[in-house]
Amino acid sequence: MSSLFTKIVKGEVPAYKIAEDSQFLAFLDINPNARGHVLCIPKKEVDYIFDLEEEVYQELMRFSRKVALALKKTVDCKRVGMAVVGLEVPHAHVHLIPLNSMSDMDFSNSVKMEDEEFKKLAESIHVNL
Repeated sequence: MSSLFTKIVKGEVPAYKIAEDSQFLAFLDINPNARGHVLCIPKKEVDYIFDLEEEVYQELMRFSRKVALALKKTVDCKRVGMAVVGLEVPHAHVHLIPLNSMSDMDFSNSVKMEDEEFKKLAESIHVNL
């Protein structure tokens, strides 16, 4: 059965897309730790990030860096943090989270955003790629 992220890749589930190429996709987390929380995923469904082929893993990190730099230009924050947890969705993914304090990395917290705010933010980050 396809993961939620595979359904997003296939267009079966909507997402606020930031960046996309032939191998990877970046989109806003709909339950963000902080405004601008982005997920970067390989399009090929692999459950555990360290099961990715070495080259795909390295390319995912390059892709994530590019998105993180655009995110930093767009969202007012001290840094963009990166986390790989892998328990929420069985599809390898990298969290990019704008940080102003350590509590922004606390996955038990979330920020509420409206659809229009998600759309505007996704477009703003995309412009900075």
